[in-house]
Amino acid sequence: MHNDPNLPVVNPNNPCGDEHPRDEHPREECGIVGICSPGEDVSRLAYFGLFALQHRGQEASGIAVSDGQRLDLYKDVGLVSRVFNPASLANLSGFLGIGHVRYSTFGSSMISNVQPFMIDTRFGTLALAHNGNLVNAGKLRSELMESGIGFSSTSDTEVMTMMLAGADGDDWFEHIRSCMSKWKGAYCLVILTRESIYAVRDPWGFRPLSVGKLPGSGHAVASETGALRTLGCTQIREVQPGEILRLTGEELDIRQGIPPAQPTALCIFENVYFSRPDSNWDGQNVHQIRQRLGEQLAKEAPIDGDVVIPVPDSSIPAAIGYARASGIPYNDGFIKNRYIGRTFIEPTDSLRKLGVALKFNVINENVRGKRLVLIDDSLVRGNTTGALVGLLKDAGALEVHVCITCPPIKHPCYMGVDMGTYEELLAHNMSEDQICKMIGADSLHYLSLEGLLQSTGRSSGYCTACYNGVYPIEINGAQSKTRFEAGRASSCG
Repeated sequence: MHNDPNLPVVNPNNPCGDEHPRDEHPREECGIVGICSPGEDVSRLAYFGLFALQHRGQEASGIAVSDGQRLDLYKDVGLVSRVFNPASLANLSGFLGIGHVRYSTFGSSMISNVQPFMIDTRFGTLALAHNGNLVNAGKLRSELMESGIGFSSTSDTEVMTMMLAGADGDDWFEHIRSCMSKWKGAYCLVILTRESIYAVRDPWGFRPLSVGKLPGSGHAVASETGALRTLGCTQIREVQPGEILRLTGEELDIRQGIPPAQPTALCIFENVYFSRPDSNWDGQNVHQIRQRLGEQLAKEAPIDGDVVIPVPDSSIPAAIGYARASGIPYNDGFIKNRYIGRTFIEPTDSLRKLGVALKFNVINENVRGKRLVLIDDSLVRGNTTGALVGLLKDAGALEVHVCITCPPIKHPCYMGVDMGTYEELLAHNMSEDQICKMIGADSLHYLSLEGLLQSTGRSSGYCTACYNGVYPIEINGAQSKTRFEAGRASSCG
């Protein structure tokens, strides 16, 4: 574990800014995994599970394990492959384990905010990892501080951990259930005790969570089914909204913690962008849904073009669907450099364009002299999309028509997705014609909300607040992810 719990995660090229560029796509939330496999050291299984969830968070990672007697924890900033090695994994011995990959949707990138959190309680040692965001975390934190409880981090996850430590009830099921009645917002949790793992999903079902049977013995839970299949799991099912699962030995104890919300509010953006295409979400395969998004977009926005190209990688299935429905040939227009990571790009037009060119190389021969239909999954700030359009036209494209497989994002998300503020959201402040002119496209088209819902196969049960501003939970006050950090010392002044 990192030695200084209050040290910010700093990019040496940008000591006062984000570690990652504010690029086109909303930032991923987090990913969690929990594994119970009697007779096995699960740290390596947790490592592979986190590796499969790396796309959900690249700032930090951690694993906590129990051998039935004691809990051990190792965590640090960086990618899974940087944080863990054979030596660190060898020191994590136990048949129970939970893991976390983080992007900071709440609390900044400080070592003290890295998960899992682990504390000693009157019920025994507890470790917890969380994916989501509590909208009432400020109120809950203030109540705890008034009762004399202090905090070492600025994360809502520590608030949840402290609440569990002081919860009412005779067992962990009751402790968790009593807290669930007070938590408002999005949360999927894996909770490690000395003898068991508990998996919890909020009653609205905002974030995904699934459980499966391991090939040897025991069970695993993870944010996405793709990670469970990486671990060889079978008999995979979604953890239902409001459920509490207990993993211990070969047993899988499933109870309803609190009743599910009516209607549920599953994050529809999982279908559009976040989830891996090989995962299943809400009982459907994500890759197939994204193909249907492209097909529906071709119906709503027919374009007289020569070739359909995607912005790799998340838009590839939708581009295939658009090409199939429109009859326009599909081809690759970009090759994505998958090895440069999320580098900081200096905020100048020239260097931003260069930074995009480092990530996306144009295949000139595939776009020169062509009228292009460019498929992307979202358009938030416009900086990346505009640079891509410029690269294509520099390569000789005659026209670039940008088609987005979701509606305009006009409202922030308070449920665990960092989409930016109202000031940062292009579609909140500009018309579609203005955005089209800004990014240099020949035309700009968005999928309608009705078309998006139709492509998922259901007309309700999803949270669509980022598009229409209708939040399933009342939002009170400022919801900045760093709002607990006011007054804390900062090296950035």
